[in-house]
Amino acid sequence: MGLAFVAIIVILAMIVAFSVIKIVPQGREFTVERFGKYTRTLTPGIHLLTPFIERVGRRMNMMEQVLDVPTQEVITKDNAMVKVDGIVFIQVMEAARAAYRVDNLQYAIAQLCMTNLRTVVGSMELDEVLSQRDSINSRLLTVIDAATEPWGVKANRIEIKDLTPPTDITNAMARQMKAERERRAVITEADGEKQAAIARAEGAKQAAILEAEGRREAAFRDAEAREREAEAEAKATAMVSEAIARGDVNAINYFVAQRYVDAFAELAASPQQKTVIVPAEMGALVGSIAGVGELIGLARDQQANRASPPTPPARRTPTT
Repeated sequence: MGLAFVAIIVILAMIVAFSVIKIVPQGREFTVERFGKYTRTLTPGIHLLTPFIERVGRRMNMMEQVLDVPTQEVITKDNAMVKVDGIVFIQVMEAARAAYRVDNLQYAIAQLCMTNLRTVVGSMELDEVLSQRDSINSRLLTVIDAATEPWGVKANRIEIKDLTPPTDITNAMARQMKAERERRAVITEADGEKQAAIARAEGAKQAAILEAEGRREAAFRDAEAREREAEAEAKATAMVSEAIARGDVNAINYFVAQRYVDAFAELAASPQQKTVIVPAEMGALVGSIAGVGELIGLARDQQANRASPPTPPARRTPTT
């Protein structure tokens, strides 16, 4: 009997110890109830409870949790049916409020997200719903965070996972996208042709300018050559005129022979002339050529006289 009594005492002591000593793991918080009434919250670590009076009420997860928002069909503002689902990231900030102010916290938050998701998406047109997910997330986060604040819960993020429009709308959007891309391709091609035409016009303009400048330069050179030729002709004519004025017959013969030879050369070079008639009286031409030769010799003698210095007169020796 004594041994059995000791064993009972030991078992009761262990039961009391397990009921009194509580170890709270990291990331959790326990609520303590005294006769069913909340008294305090146990943070991570070891704690002692009053035996037979206090007990652990709720074990709350204080880490960030991810809740799935079920897929639902929502009618947009322009009467288009879309399927929407999402996820919400929450974190319990106050264990007592989350434990005693709402029953089934996760289910309540999921239902709250679904109803507000219908409200937000239903107030927007389909194009806005498909292109403004960030705006939807921001609006949902503001609403959910304000609604869960009395429960001691913080809504950190809400993300729309999938938006599925009807099949016919999807096909229409695909055709619209294809048409838009084709339009952009046509515009791009037209811009390319425009730029090419502008480049060709600029090239033609520069070529015309360079060609005009070349013609101007050539005309200037031709005018300069003609001017110099006219000056030479004028000088030659002046020299011949001076020689004629002095009564030099050779100069007259040279002038006449030059004109005669030039006229005969033009007659021979004419494209309409097939037969060249040589004058029978060649004596005049020969005489002219002889006169030219004498004129050239006279010019050489004059140049030689000009080049040689004058001889000084000889000194006379005085006679005694």
